[in-house]
Amino acid sequence: MKFFKKLAVSVLCLGSILSFAQENDLGAWYMYFGNNKISKKLNFHNEIQYRNFDGIGDLEQLLIRTGIGYDLTENNNNVLLGYGFILSQPYVKGEKTENIEHRIFQQYITKQKFGRFNLQHRYRLDERFLQDDFRMRFRYLLGLNIPINNKEMLPKTLYVSAYNEIFLNLDSPVFDRNRVYGALGFVINKNMRIEAGYMNQLQENKNRGQIQIGFYNNIPFTRN
Repeated sequence: MKFFKKLAVSVLCLGSILSFAQENDLGAWYMYFGNNKISKKLNFHNEIQYRNFDGIGDLEQLLIRTGIGYDLTENNNNVLLGYGFILSQPYVKGEKTENIEHRIFQQYITKQKFGRFNLQHRYRLDERFLQDDFRMRFRYLLGLNIPINNKEMLPKTLYVSAYNEIFLNLDSPVFDRNRVYGALGFVINKNMRIEAGYMNQLQENKNRGQIQIGFYNNIPFTRN
């Protein structure tokens, strides 16, 4: 774990350097993802993301998501219906404002494995209930995990993680944003892992870097 702590610090430094080089304001996202098995087929998804304009203390967005998923096949194909609450505090002409969004979403995740390469495809449709508007958006994420010191994602495995996610509006303008992410992760045990990485988000008129720290907690189904 000492080695991983040093690794996380290195990732933070790397993200700062990249952000400075691109002349972007560096933000930070702290994220928790939980997946609790209710039965062999059903799972309860829960997550919270604290997004900051800087390291900590200047809230950009608080995102809480939850949902119920169903495994079409064991470990590889899952459909999910979920709800999200999003509190945003953007700056408008130098003044901080506050917006609240309620979101319903449907998603389908399918996973593939090629040797050490663990691929994930996530297709998601968002129905966004904004304070003065309603919008719909399609998202596609292609993710990749590659274990380094083991052939599988076993406990005490160090791994590389990466993804690209594109967001497309169902009205004009069609392009919303694109996210590119790279990180180093550590499998703590069969249920928990942690990642520290850097994400660059490209929007129509803005390009911004984010440090990301994520904790993943997957609780299997057990019979009483």
